[in-house]
Amino acid sequence: MAEIIVAGTAGFCFGVRRAVKLAFDAADRYHSGCTLGPIIHNKEMVKELSDRGVDVVHSVGEINGRKPVIIRSHGVERSVYEQLDSMGIEYIDATCPFVAKIHQIVVEMSRKGYTILLAGDENHPEVQGILSNCIGSYYVFQNEEDLKRIPEIIPPENNNDVCIVAQTTFNEDFWKKCIIFLKKLYTNAKIFDTICNATSKRQAEAHTLSMKCDSMIVVGDRSSSNTNKLYAICKNNCERTYLIETAADLDAAMFADAGTIGVTAGASTPERIIKEVLDTMSENTTSSVNETENFEEMLEESLKSLNTNERVMGTVASITPNEVYVEVDGRKQTGFIPFDELSSTPIQSADEVVKVGDRVELLIMKTNDVEGTIMLSKRRVDAQKGFEELQKAYDEKQILSGTVTEVVSGGVIVVTNDIRVFIPASQATMERDANLEELKGQEVRFRLIELSQRGRRKKIIGSIKSVLRDEISAKRAEFWENCEVGKVYTGVVRSLTSYGAFVDLGGVSGMIHISELSWLRIKHPSEVVKVGDTVEVYIKDINMESTPKKISLGYKKTEDNPWVILQRDYPVGTVVKAKIVGLTDFGAFANIIPGIDGLIHISQISNRRIEKPSDELSIGDEVEVQITGIDADKQRVSLSIRALLPDSDSAAPAEDIDEDDQVEPEIRDLEDETPAEDPAPEVEAAPEEEE
Repeated sequence: MAEIIVAGTAGFCFGVRRAVKLAFDAADRYHSGCTLGPIIHNKEMVKELSDRGVDVVHSVGEINGRKPVIIRSHGVERSVYEQLDSMGIEYIDATCPFVAKIHQIVVEMSRKGYTILLAGDENHPEVQGILSNCIGSYYVFQNEEDLKRIPEIIPPENNNDVCIVAQTTFNEDFWKKCIIFLKKLYTNAKIFDTICNATSKRQAEAHTLSMKCDSMIVVGDRSSSNTNKLYAICKNNCERTYLIETAADLDAAMFADAGTIGVTAGASTPERIIKEVLDTMSENTTSSVNETENFEEMLEESLKSLNTNERVMGTVASITPNEVYVEVDGRKQTGFIPFDELSSTPIQSADEVVKVGDRVELLIMKTNDVEGTIMLSKRRVDAQKGFEELQKAYDEKQILSGTVTEVVSGGVIVVTNDIRVFIPASQATMERDANLEELKGQEVRFRLIELSQRGRRKKIIGSIKSVLRDEISAKRAEFWENCEVGKVYTGVVRSLTSYGAFVDLGGVSGMIHISELSWLRIKHPSEVVKVGDTVEVYIKDINMESTPKKISLGYKKTEDNPWVILQRDYPVGTVVKAKIVGLTDFGAFANIIPGIDGLIHISQISNRRIEKPSDELSIGDEVEVQITGIDADKQRVSLSIRALLPDSDSAAPAEDIDEDDQVEPEIRDLEDETPAEDPAPEVEAAPEEEE
């Protein structure tokens, strides 16, 4: 006789119990409403709420007047609260108090300038809600590889202020190792042990129980983070560890020949489901081996007796324009596949999909014992197989590809292997408020972040942002490994400020100071570049010591320097047309080429003596002048009108020109012109795209 040992901590934790009570109280009171995301990660509980009129929505835009609005136990992003408040939508906040406490910690610490290090799964809704409260920089780590990258991203020698927190359901054993590692790096780090006490106790009990049992049954939803962590802990100690969602998932082989069977359950698992599992196990483990085998036989027989939703194998016997007839293995009835159940993609004839003699797997849709027929579907089996492939991709966090076919409320639809995947707007791009229409028709890469099925209804949610974030991280790492002063890059202008332009170099942003944009004096960077422009830049300076690292970029080229152009194309003696741009007591300034003004001394304006330059010239006049001197070091140019006048010597005697009058062009700047540029402010690189 097998002994069943149930973990004392199995089932709802405080936060989940509170959230479920709030949701069901609201359902009983209003008989309608919605939850922003699943109230907890348990499909059975979500279904119960749905049966009572409380459905799941994934964005504020889907609420459509439903009330009450209930915020799930994992919490939501800060922007959701702001959106609800701005729209005047009342809500019931069922966020777990332990999660809300982490929100408060990261807000307070990031306001003080601390970089937040968060241990958790960045795709988990709890973690996304926490990160939305980080005002400054942050980094998420989930495994040992992520942990080892932290010193590269946040150099310890910079004496950074670091705050360390954890997702409430994070693996406690690994958390302890993380803290030891991080304490050595950041001796002054602020560490908050935010793993829920119930989680810690549950994991410790699962570890102890799995060490002494022959089989372990972990009960919980497969999308539940804490359930999956329990499974991993138990599996590490007990090879015969099984994760089930309900009693229906039990198989006698799970506990055959087991002397002791341990049972634990995730924090989102209702007590009634645990009881059903225990009742089923008790009925089938208190007998001898033969009776266990009888249980298996009964289970097998019950599966065979199903009339619908059963998969069967069959051989195509004949094909007609409207139907395909099949000989179903082990069945006396005639099987047929209606034409519209052959394929999910448009076809012209059945033989595009099957041929006589083909072996096919089919789903029983309906049986008619009177007529002796079975209605079958091939396309639904294909869809189920596709869903199973997606389940594998979801479990292994594989990257999938598909085409964006629609823009819908709150996001986009991506089709992969004939299956529709919903990508929320927040997961579709790296930028908030991006135009989703631009994605339509594009081939995109994404990961699945939520996958569930209730009857024929499937919920498949993906994230393009998750893949983009990884790609950007890889580009950043490659950039920092190879960048050096003087290296030329092609980038895209992402933003403009009064003091410069920020350029994306491929996951890393650098700044072109306004003084580096043009050889001419400009008032704003927009006079030279626009957001979205592709530009060629070079690295002027790299500050690897700052956090984040800073890159200063150069844009203007040496060959475009007006003084280089002047000396190359306008040697002394050259006659040019110039425009009078300023008048003083001792002469007039004239613009020769863009960026360079020369001085026409009062003695070089006329071949007769004049009292003041304004007697002969006015601002805006265009005159012909000769370049009589160039001092590139002092950036001065001497000009003469007199040298070109009849009966004039080539230049005035030296004693006619006071050396003090040879002033730099800046002296004649007028009040309404742009002031000399201020020193570059100490600015940080533009923030990377939000993750």
